[in-house]
Amino acid sequence: MDYEIITLKEKTMAGLSARTNNSSPDMGQVIGGIWQKFYSPDFYPLIGNKASDKAYGIYTDYAVDEKGDYTVVVAYEVTDTAKLPEGAEVRKIPAGKYAKFIVKGNQVTAVQQFWQELWKMELNRAFVCDFEEYQNSDPENAEIHIYIGLK
Repeated sequence: MDYEIITLKEKTMAGLSARTNNSSPDMGQVIGGIWQKFYSPDFYPLIGNKASDKAYGIYTDYAVDEKGDYTVVVAYEVTDTAKLPEGAEVRKIPAGKYAKFIVKGNQVTAVQQFWQELWKMELNRAFVCDFEEYQNSDPENAEIHIYIGLK
């Protein structure tokens, strides 16, 4: 898989989170469920001060690596945290060095395939924060930029 190494500035995010594990039988339901809660009429429209309309899937708080528990956060980048719905969490994507991948296709299958391939790669991962940045909202013809935190 092709990627480029980039340096990012810190981003402030607002959203919802859940804890899971890649070997957990309900991992897909946990991640799908948090996306569903995020897109409910009672949540995402109430996030104020959005930096853009791009949704983010963030993976952080790794217990060890991709084999351990981690937190998944579904969020928008915000410029200010003053106008957030009840239950919203504020998280930071840390500044640092990331491998940037570009994935295109069906939102679900393209992302699942990406992660399966990534786990086989020799990449000097930091296991601090990785994230998916959804460039559009077309589920069948999505473009997703995926950033993997590096040491």
